[in-house]
Amino acid sequence: MKMTRLIATSALLATTAFAAQSAMAYQAGDLYVRGGFEKADPTSDNGDVLDQDLSISDENGFAYGLGYLFHDKFGVELNGSESMEHDLSVEGGGIGSVERTPVNVMLNYYPLGGVADARVHPYAGVGMNYTHFSDESFGGDLDSSYGAAAQVGVDLSVTDNLMVGTYARYADVDADIEVDGHDVGEAELDPVTIGAGVTYRF
Repeated sequence: MKMTRLIATSALLATTAFAAQSAMAYQAGDLYVRGGFEKADPTSDNGDVLDQDLSISDENGFAYGLGYLFHDKFGVELNGSESMEHDLSVEGGGIGSVERTPVNVMLNYYPLGGVADARVHPYAGVGMNYTHFSDESFGGDLDSSYGAAAQVGVDLSVTDNLMVGTYARYADVDADIEVDGHDVGEAELDPVTIGAGVTYRF
């Protein structure tokens, strides 16, 4: 009788320990929120205005993310950042600024998803980017942009629910520039964004 109880207790403890270890890994059904800080670096060739070279400044700001894993190794994520104000210049002279608000919808792949006791969680994703421009201060307007997006990142478990991580993301962002309803050029941002933050998993 004592041996039966001992075996049952040992099995229960082993199951509990295994469940605790497994909880470290991303797995199907996980829902998470992420907050952090990121820097967006537009491509070196930013397009033109009236056949003059356009330059767009680097900027940084607060970022967010919300994700759900529908499989141990696959999940969807909505992410973006606060509006960032970029300075614009033509041939080295400042002409004003514009605010850029990006939103990305991503399909992520987690190679270590479902792996027991995994504390390091790399991932890679592809998806779509939507960028809205507002508060143009140069007398023109930038059209909204739709394009492809891709990202890579890694999270590190601090507890079962809390993680810290870093990521890099690319988005194809091109926008027509209009003044009084007439096309005068094109802004090519195609930013590479580097960020870091904290993730809480439910």
